[in-house]
Amino acid sequence: MKRFLKWFFLTLTLILLIGLAVVRFGMGMSMPEGRSGAEADALAQKMMERLRIESWQQTRFVSWTFPGGHSYVWDKSRNLIHVSWSDSEATLNTINKKGWARENGEVVSESDRERLLAHAWAIFCNDSFWLMAPFKAMDEGVSRELIDSEEGSALLVKYGKGGVTPGDSYLWYLNEDGLPYAYRMWVDIIPIPGLKVSWEDWQELSSGALIAQKHMIGPMDIGISELRSGSSLTEIGIQKSPFQP
Repeated sequence: MKRFLKWFFLTLTLILLIGLAVVRFGMGMSMPEGRSGAEADALAQKMMERLRIESWQQTRFVSWTFPGGHSYVWDKSRNLIHVSWSDSEATLNTINKKGWARENGEVVSESDRERLLAHAWAIFCNDSFWLMAPFKAMDEGVSRELIDSEEGSALLVKYGKGGVTPGDSYLWYLNEDGLPYAYRMWVDIIPIPGLKVSWEDWQELSSGALIAQKHMIGPMDIGISELRSGSSLTEIGIQKSPFQP
């Protein structure tokens, strides 16, 4: 109950702060209609190539921390993630969602394991999106539209399936070279349509892929921190594998 109340009040506070930011900075808008087809797909490819999609695909290990105290180690080649938050941790396979979990340092019962694995998967889907969203513009089940926006040509990406929030849509604003600098989002969990969020402070991973570390909503920064990557765990500063229970 204490954990539920903590997250309830944190979520409520975030919604109130976002609401104040929208009032102050006027960031909401209705979703525009665009044109699907070759031009939209070409703009999506331009964005991903600017961020070096092939280098991202070759990245082995990535670790980062997301606001809320969520910390991740991801072995992309083996489809394994280790998630730690509060007094809990879990490792699961991103394909079958199976794995192990601990709470307060102790291996938990089967029912608690399923609960913790489900929570770990849900927060990973959300938090990893802030890490790699541009690379998902051509995923299966995703549609794309070219938008003539107030800031020039933009890319509207709609998610028909996948993750834990299918139906979400994002309008990407790009520089002339294809580098994203912001998007607007229409998502079920945020009751503000078209909320604008920056994508900035791009860091080059060891593989060469580019990742944005900073995301501003008005005066609030919900960016990632402690971003590391490498071809081995030791290269990202981890001596003991976190994937073993």
